[in-house]
Amino acid sequence: MTSSSDVRPASRTGAGLSLHGAVLGRPGAPVLDAVDLDVAPGEILTVVGPSGCGKSTLLRTLAGLLSPLAGTAGQDGNPLTGPSADRALIFQEDALLPWRTLRTNVELPLAIRGLPRSERRAQAESWLDRVGLTDHARQLPHRVSGGQRQRAQLARALAGAPRAVLMDEPFGALDAQTRAGMQDLLVEVLHGTGATVVFVTHDVDEALFLGDRVALLGNGRLTAVRDVPRPRDRTAHDDPARVALRRDVLSSLGT
Repeated sequence: MTSSSDVRPASRTGAGLSLHGAVLGRPGAPVLDAVDLDVAPGEILTVVGPSGCGKSTLLRTLAGLLSPLAGTAGQDGNPLTGPSADRALIFQEDALLPWRTLRTNVELPLAIRGLPRSERRAQAESWLDRVGLTDHARQLPHRVSGGQRQRAQLARALAGAPRAVLMDEPFGALDAQTRAGMQDLLVEVLHGTGATVVFVTHDVDEALFLGDRVALLGNGRLTAVRDVPRPRDRTAHDDPARVALRRDVLSSLGT
């Protein structure tokens, strides 16, 4: 097993992300109005809401792929002016390059940063080790399972040492068992990176397991942001605070 402590990039402070008075969407087609949201450095914020409510639009705005139609979007107090290596975006589709092995896919952001070949190979192998893919490093993406491709995508995103990771329903296509495993893995591999995470999901239980806070979208607005009880425990279904929060979230979604 590779010793990740020797080759992994040093931890960085997570990015602080913000939307103030923001109208989000495309010209002529706004989907969210008057959004005020501050994401603290290093926190995991989950975002839930019904289909079509603007979850992905919010995420793409924080990624710098969309500009607010009004108001501001920022990072660390500065306006977002476009995509940045500081912010990694992970989609439900794995987006791995099909002609590259898992290892060389993970190496890609390191190559873009100009790291020498030996260093980027060592870091890629370290990250593949962390996500349990050491034995599949030389496989092409179509030769491994969907869950393994998502593990590789997570390794690729984190190998680039982003200060924020923006995740758009990344586990939505996985079966329940694989999905739970990916949730546990995400929490584990994020530990020590310092990265801020904004995680969009339609699954309330996933949102409450992963999130330090959960943001609720509906009726064209950010309706609430709630703190999630801790410690993080998948078996704490009967905890009164968690039961009350789950009921509140489901009510806000109209279910």
